[in-house]
Amino acid sequence: MAKISQQELDERVALLKRFRTLLVQQREKFREYLAVLEQQQKSIIAENTELLLAHTELEQQVVAGIASMQKVIVPLSEMYASVQHAVAPQETAAVESIQAELTSLQSKVLAQNETNRNLLRVHIAQIQQQMKQLKNPYQGNRSVYAQKQTVGALVEVNA
Repeated sequence: MAKISQQELDERVALLKRFRTLLVQQREKFREYLAVLEQQQKSIIAENTELLLAHTELEQQVVAGIASMQKVIVPLSEMYASVQHAVAPQETAAVESIQAELTSLQSKVLAQNETNRNLLRVHIAQIQQQMKQLKNPYQGNRSVYAQKQTVGALVEVNA
């Protein structure tokens, strides 16, 4: 194994620390996203549209944060993979455990997201069925005021 300079070693350590920090931040974002999805499920079940809208907006913000963080993590993971052999085994184990937990959280998020989508599909179908059952009492009339009633035709004038 070739010896590396102190500067290169410092760069690798800095890369590892930054990569680990980003993975921890992304893990926290996924935990936050999972919590939002669980609250969203409760809103769907309770048919609370205002809370559902709030959770959806929060969900969009969290997803945007995850996506922007992912843009940084992907190149760092490639750099980390190229210098992984020069990193201490305990550091590698720490990063791998964070990555494994992150993968687990991602699968939980996907499962919760699928559950919420199914609940929403059922709820939308119920609303559509209710709308079909509504009867319009004015159906067939041209206007609400188009009632057929007798109207006087004579006017009495006294002088």
